[in-house]
Amino acid sequence: MLRHSPTKRSTKENLWLAATTAYSAGAVNVASVIAFFAFTSNVTGHVAIFAEELVKGHWHQVFIVLIWLLLFLFGAFAANFIISSVVKKGKYFSNSAPIFLEIVVLAFITVYGHFYYQETLRETEWLIGGLLFCMGLQNGMVSTISGGVVKTTHVTGLFTDLGAELSQWLHPITPRTKVLKDRLKLRLYILSYYILGGLVGGYFFLLIDFLAFIMVILVLIFVIYYDMSRVVTKLTIRKIKKPAYVIQEQN
Repeated sequence: MLRHSPTKRSTKENLWLAATTAYSAGAVNVASVIAFFAFTSNVTGHVAIFAEELVKGHWHQVFIVLIWLLLFLFGAFAANFIISSVVKKGKYFSNSAPIFLEIVVLAFITVYGHFYYQETLRETEWLIGGLLFCMGLQNGMVSTISGGVVKTTHVTGLFTDLGAELSQWLHPITPRTKVLKDRLKLRLYILSYYILGGLVGGYFFLLIDFLAFIMVILVLIFVIYYDMSRVVTKLTIRKIKKPAYVIQEQN
């Protein structure tokens, strides 16, 4: 999922990336709605709230929502910046680095939310901001490494693309090409796993509160492990296939 550049990625790799990250986004979003009555996987609603509070002159709310928007923006910025900065160390390492950061932030939110959260307004504002940063980071990472093909936190854009592509698929004069079929499959994967993540995340948040984010962290760890295991396997196979005299010479 993480080893290849946008031009070398297969449909299967994009589908795996779409499924895992859409699941994570859906789980985080529904859990944050239950916990804070706030969406965190996108900023469309927050832009509307920002405009509303600005018109009403509620300056504290304007400031907070602006911080939320900037945190999502900074997350996307950080993902691309990190990937570009460490790309010399290898595609896998550079593409996985933003996920490591997302795991760290989510782990902090999980521990703080479960053990220390007192439901004060200030705590709520910063926890929402942390989740928005994570989703901006994830969306920026996914968009960067897939060349803009996969975006898993923006359901409005997903429905727009899905509607247009369904129209092309069903139109009598439009050829049903493999490219169009793959795009439709990708959109349906994102939508399905986003909903699945929302159902699972919401259900377990009601049972174990912030500890539900552990499941999101485990999915992100799987994303990292998926490519790491393949790399390790290939290196092991190469070592096994080496002639005995080569191994002796190295020793």
